[in-house]
Amino acid sequence: MHIKRWLLPASIAGFFLLVYLLSPILGSFFAAILLAYLGSPWVLRLESYHIPRTLSVLVILFLIGAVLFSLPLIIIPMVEMQVVLLINQLPKINHYLQSHIFPLLSHYLHLDVKTFNLNLPDLTQKFSVLLTQNPDLLKISWNTIFSSGIKIIGWGIQLVLVPVVAFYFLRDWNTILAKGRNLLPRRLEPTLYKLITTCDEVLAAFLRGQLFVMLCLGIFYALGLSIVGLKTAVLIGMLVGIISIVPYLGSIAGIIIAVLSAIAQFQDISHIIYVLIVFILGHALEGWVLTPLLVGDRIGLHPVAVIFAVLAGGQLFGFAGVLLALPAAAVIMVIIRYFYQDYISSHFYQQESQYSSASATDGPGSLEK
Repeated sequence: MHIKRWLLPASIAGFFLLVYLLSPILGSFFAAILLAYLGSPWVLRLESYHIPRTLSVLVILFLIGAVLFSLPLIIIPMVEMQVVLLINQLPKINHYLQSHIFPLLSHYLHLDVKTFNLNLPDLTQKFSVLLTQNPDLLKISWNTIFSSGIKIIGWGIQLVLVPVVAFYFLRDWNTILAKGRNLLPRRLEPTLYKLITTCDEVLAAFLRGQLFVMLCLGIFYALGLSIVGLKTAVLIGMLVGIISIVPYLGSIAGIIIAVLSAIAQFQDISHIIYVLIVFILGHALEGWVLTPLLVGDRIGLHPVAVIFAVLAGGQLFGFAGVLLALPAAAVIMVIIRYFYQDYISSHFYQQESQYSSASATDGPGSLEK
């Protein structure tokens, strides 16, 4: 009896241990699953027009691949140019901080401004000279990182595996689910199948919704900061959109970078206020419109728990863990909710204590009588 009771928790623990051990090779499979979740609604829509499922999957994967291949060709040159621009603005940022911000900190907070002296003029001058003498520095660094033949081969294999695995997931998902269901123990089959389908629904809704939220925020901040006049608006918008998966982190990082860019470019208070207004509007848009409408309470985690999940995922699995932290948290929350509901409806929970009536009517200290 005790063995059966611990069978499901032990199986779950074993699954996560296996994922941890296989994490170096699972990146392409998780990326394929993400593509499958993104493409599934469109495949179903094409099927509704009596297009064969295999052809529908091929068409959708081709369109997704075309978009994913085209975006870097458009965005990377623009981002590279804005990164160089941001680095070249560092001397102006340092001058404004030294002449305006640090004296205020020293006067009102009685802080020693020497503690903030990072010798930025020397550092920024070296950056500027380096970039002037080597305009293709970013490209050279990128090529150097991937110069190893073994890394290129491994990266290429994983890249090719993603659409292949996504194709089979999209085409055969119902078959995989049905065969997996047949392997479940008959007594546990209804419960386990319900958990699996619930996890599938939550993951699908969350991933599609969260990715769309990130895209909308990136576009909003890029447009808003462009209207303000920031030359690094696209770079900051992309950064905020990507990091917005972690609550508050995207907004905080974006505000800091945008304010520093506004200081370097305009050196006045009005544009800093405009930048802050853009981020206030963006935060309101995210919290009151995008997240409730597109994501809702899919996971049901407190923001602190979300931050912990992302940090824990990064600590255990690196960058892939950061990306997978919230989907994994969604699955865990589905399981926790099931056990919680099972516990609430159990006889053990609902059985009243013999002291319940006394403690409810006699007031404080009644149990001591």
